[in-house]
Amino acid sequence: MARKKRGIPIHGWLNIDKPAGMSSAQVVGAVKRITNAQKAGHAGTLDPFATGILPIALGEATKTVGYIVSDVKNYQFTARWGQATNTDDIEGHVGDQSDIRPSSQIIENTIPNFLGTISQRPPAFSAIKIDGKRAYKLAREGVEVEIPERDVEIHALTLVRLIDPDHAVFDVCCGKGTYIRSLARDLAIKMGTVAHLTELRRTRVGPFLENDAISLDKLEKLWQCPAEFEALLPITTALDDIPAVAITETQAIRFRHGNDVATPNLADGIVCAMDGNNPIGIAKVDEERLFPIRVFNI
Repeated sequence: MARKKRGIPIHGWLNIDKPAGMSSAQVVGAVKRITNAQKAGHAGTLDPFATGILPIALGEATKTVGYIVSDVKNYQFTARWGQATNTDDIEGHVGDQSDIRPSSQIIENTIPNFLGTISQRPPAFSAIKIDGKRAYKLAREGVEVEIPERDVEIHALTLVRLIDPDHAVFDVCCGKGTYIRSLARDLAIKMGTVAHLTELRRTRVGPFLENDAISLDKLEKLWQCPAEFEALLPITTALDDIPAVAITETQAIRFRHGNDVATPNLADGIVCAMDGNNPIGIAKVDEERLFPIRVFNI
């Protein structure tokens, strides 16, 4: 006998403005408590000290998380020159120090070195797995970890302002897997100094924008009348860049049972199968046949 799921079935996305001091997992837990949703997950981890956009998928929307994680992200961050920490952020212990404070002109001249595809080494305190164990756990145990470099994409990097000689604010638009802590660290090293992050805010994750985000406090207040709640976004929010394909009712029945269906004249690729106005799953078109990848049970 199948175990009954706790909570209620809710399907869609919430654009949460994560507060500082909470882990991404804690935010997911808070959303589940507020909404009583059966299932929830987040798209793209934010460090506990960071704030900003944390898309939360509820119910069948969790099957689309992978399409958000790969999307372009925007951040604003503050770098503190002259002090390195073991975590590359404000939560770590200060290590190497430098008297060098780069001017705005030096920063502007250095930025082009960090545009396009660059090689980056993730911080020792990160969720990267080393021999099956999280790097941050090894680092906390005093184990020196050697994390391999990897290529990431920096679409734009802009100096917003110098707060004072010690602090500079930047905007960055980047691709999947970019560590902003590493970006600030490497930018400083290129200018002959050291740095760590004192602030980090994510302002965009694909279609999820800062202006549309809601706080946990606001979510809790609004959710008191769930029937009138307007901040729950549809499952297809994560699939904005994926073509929608309408199929017949008979085909939809076959699709929901995991069977492929004929789709004449469709180009090969990933699509969202639609039964009328209702998304029923993510599929792959191959040689004019539609093969289910993830079926939405709604």
